[in-house]
Amino acid sequence: MGELVEVHSSPATRRPVAIAAPPFQLNCPSMTRSPLLDSGPKTPKSPFVTRLMTPVASPMKKAISSMQGYLEEFGHFTKLDPQEAWLPITESRNGNAYYSAFHTLSSGIGFQALVLPLAFKILGWVWGVICLSLAFIWQLYTLWLLIQLHESESGMRYSRYLRLSMAAFGEKLGKLLALFPIMYLSGGTCVTLIMIGGGTMKIFFQIMCENTCSVKPLSVVEWYVVFTCLAIILAQLPNLNSIAGVSLVGAITAISYCSLIWIVSIIQGKPEAVSYDPPEAKTEVARLFNIFNALGIIAFAFRGHNLVLEIQGTMPSSGKHPSRLPMWRGVKFAYLIVATCLFPLAIGGYWVYGKLMPENGGMLGALYKYHKHDTSKLLLGIASLLVVVNSLSSFQIYAMPVFDNLEFRYTSKWRRPCPQSLRTGIRVFFGCLAFFISVALPFLPSLAGLIGGIALPLTLAYPCLMWVIIKKPRKFSPCWCLNWGLGVLGMVLSVLVTTGAIWGIVTKGIKIHFFKPQ
Repeated sequence: MGELVEVHSSPATRRPVAIAAPPFQLNCPSMTRSPLLDSGPKTPKSPFVTRLMTPVASPMKKAISSMQGYLEEFGHFTKLDPQEAWLPITESRNGNAYYSAFHTLSSGIGFQALVLPLAFKILGWVWGVICLSLAFIWQLYTLWLLIQLHESESGMRYSRYLRLSMAAFGEKLGKLLALFPIMYLSGGTCVTLIMIGGGTMKIFFQIMCENTCSVKPLSVVEWYVVFTCLAIILAQLPNLNSIAGVSLVGAITAISYCSLIWIVSIIQGKPEAVSYDPPEAKTEVARLFNIFNALGIIAFAFRGHNLVLEIQGTMPSSGKHPSRLPMWRGVKFAYLIVATCLFPLAIGGYWVYGKLMPENGGMLGALYKYHKHDTSKLLLGIASLLVVVNSLSSFQIYAMPVFDNLEFRYTSKWRRPCPQSLRTGIRVFFGCLAFFISVALPFLPSLAGLIGGIALPLTLAYPCLMWVIIKKPRKFSPCWCLNWGLGVLGMVLSVLVTTGAIWGIVTKGIKIHFFKPQ
């Protein structure tokens, strides 16, 4: 009998634990359900027993057939992996299409959208729109691939990107390819959110209390502490499903401040001496690497694929109602809204500011720099407050894979769920570590192109290659050619974008100031 089970990596010395659940325990949210009822080996029947039990066997057979039909309609036989019920991502399996949309929006729109006009600054109007459109279509296709790969034909569910990578590429190679980018995206994004959230808190205070408050303003580090404390308090919510409301707030605030910033910028008009000429480069090589850096900024705007399988893992699934259906419905709705936010922000922001777009802060920095005195203090304050709330909300969903991985280590070793005190300690520790890095390395937001290059394979390349390896389409068929072509092109682009980002850092330089956040 095929059974739906979660796939985890485990130490070599540990054998997997599988406990069979009672067949009528169908509603446990931590369980998965098998789409196969009759695929297992059957015990051969004895002819003597068959003849002896014929009067009884017939009604019994009908009863069993009726029960099987009921189970096929309502749910399926299940197998309980106790460790899945202990981990934050799969602790609750009552997700739905709405939760999918909330989480996808919260992870798909954020501060990375505010730097999109910088890519147009290098690429120009035509190529900027073309590259942004192609990247949007490409990443939406790979998103669909990941949703389809979440449940394999054998009944296994891959509720974490790393597990799917290990299943496709092998345990060692899968870890090597995916572990660092995933943890880098999760942890690095949380660090950057502390910087942006804390820094915007300081700006909000300055806007609201300029020349009117007698209170001594806090330093940047002190605002980082305030933001981190709020983020740690919110991080005590137990699992991914429990932060659905937080993700909804994050989605609403992200949509609001993205729309507010580009609308206010257009209404206020262009600053003087706006130009759309591409920046001059000393050599053709430098110009080429600048283009690669711009592509990295666009790729960075579409991060979030490292959370797709985790979000889908919070949903119940059965043969008749697989989780991919509500997941895809939620994602389609979410990315329709993402498109209505990113494209006007990129195009409108470049139209207003052109080459005057500041390297640090993106659209938010440009709004403060050029329209601080001719824009309502209330509007500027609302925009700042929305950025802070969105940063707090996004911190939760990007930190969840880190919490899950740390608790997985504990549950694998001790074979029991994390005590509440340890779970709290893990989340406080991670928040403090992210705060320390944000203070020690305050120049990280300047590396958006480099981060985009490192994260690009997770978004554009790996899903295509994993589809070919797992699904095994016919060689040289259109599906085979498409996915191999996109996978190889994605890997090449990742190398080029990373190289371009490093080239930009070396030639232009960045202000490296350890333990001196500004």
